[in-house]
Amino acid sequence: MTIGRTEWAIPEGFIPSESVPGAHRPLLSHEAACILNAGELDAQIEIMLYFVDREPVGPYRLTVPARRTFHQRFNELTDPAPVPRDTDYASIITSTVPIVVQHTRLDSRQAQFALMSTMAFSG
Repeated sequence: MTIGRTEWAIPEGFIPSESVPGAHRPLLSHEAACILNAGELDAQIEIMLYFVDREPVGPYRLTVPARRTFHQRFNELTDPAPVPRDTDYASIITSTVPIVVQHTRLDSRQAQFALMSTMAFSG
């Protein structure tokens, strides 16, 4: 049985530049694409970012091994360019094999954290 799709869209993206003082990696404000590859082949994935007022950036490339999950923080994408902070963006994720994508954001600008998670749209 095949689970997933090869094209996914996350129309909403925003990484705050601030976090609570002294926050380390687990509590830094971030966005992530949580990717499940339940298939028998490794997934070669490309992520393209789209903005309101500038040309798209990407592709960012990663591999999710067969029968594994991987959480890619957008904060940690650097090649071909770091993802800008305090900037609205959207992303298109394509894969060589079917995958499932969930979008998560942790906003830790205040001591009362906000966590949002939703399924991406599959085309």
